[in-house]
Amino acid sequence: MNIHIIGGGNLGAAIALGMAKFSTEHQVTVTRRNTSSILYLEKLGVTVSSDNKHNIQQADIIILTIKPYQVDTVLAEILPVISNKIIASGVSGLSIEALQSKIDEDHQAIRIMPNIAAQYGASATCISFNEKHAEQGEKLVTIFKDLGTAPVIDEKLMDAATVLAASGTAFALRYIRASMQAGIEIGFDWKTALAISAQTVKGAAEMVMEEQIHPEQLIDRVTTPQGCTIAGLSEMESHGFSSSLIRGIKAAVKKIKGI
Repeated sequence: MNIHIIGGGNLGAAIALGMAKFSTEHQVTVTRRNTSSILYLEKLGVTVSSDNKHNIQQADIIILTIKPYQVDTVLAEILPVISNKIIASGVSGLSIEALQSKIDEDHQAIRIMPNIAAQYGASATCISFNEKHAEQGEKLVTIFKDLGTAPVIDEKLMDAATVLAASGTAFALRYIRASMQAGIEIGFDWKTALAISAQTVKGAAEMVMEEQIHPEQLIDRVTTPQGCTIAGLSEMESHGFSSSLIRGIKAAVKKIKGI
């Protein structure tokens, strides 16, 4: 399948890199005005171009990973030279209805929200599509399952998915950074503290995903009466550990919705 990614920034490049590594049956093109920072993708078989229209007529799927203010300009550039394409948008805040109205019924609008962990095959990519485009939507599901997980969600949850899955990467990294800093304070050098913190988060995530149970049940396995774990958890919660994270996620959703 020929996949054309317009917008070779952090997200677009991560998707291209993930496809090159984990979906080798696809032919991938990624475009960016200044290509110097993504030329390394060529060594992995990805076509890199500064021209958004480069071989776009051969594309089966066009993925938009651009800023919202760039959408109309990019569509005006490519629509005259394409027909009957699946156009998947990773543009924050752009609804399926709004995109479909811009591209007309000649093309099929799909909404996606990957994250930059796609380059490691570890993205949580939420996908939404109209029922009449279910066949095209399932093609995106298949592609992004190679790059991690790809749940199909109701579009009304897409703003929330943007925060939980995409912004959530930064939130998780902030926890790892804090854990690393604490590790330094209790005696480790920063590289060892970071390695331990990152691996611990990875292990915890794998436990949740493999066992499919509530995190609190797994926490109970680690905590013992009057032990160090419950002492640490109690201190964190007394300073708003969980509540501050919840408040941050809700604040980010309000920002997207313009509330």
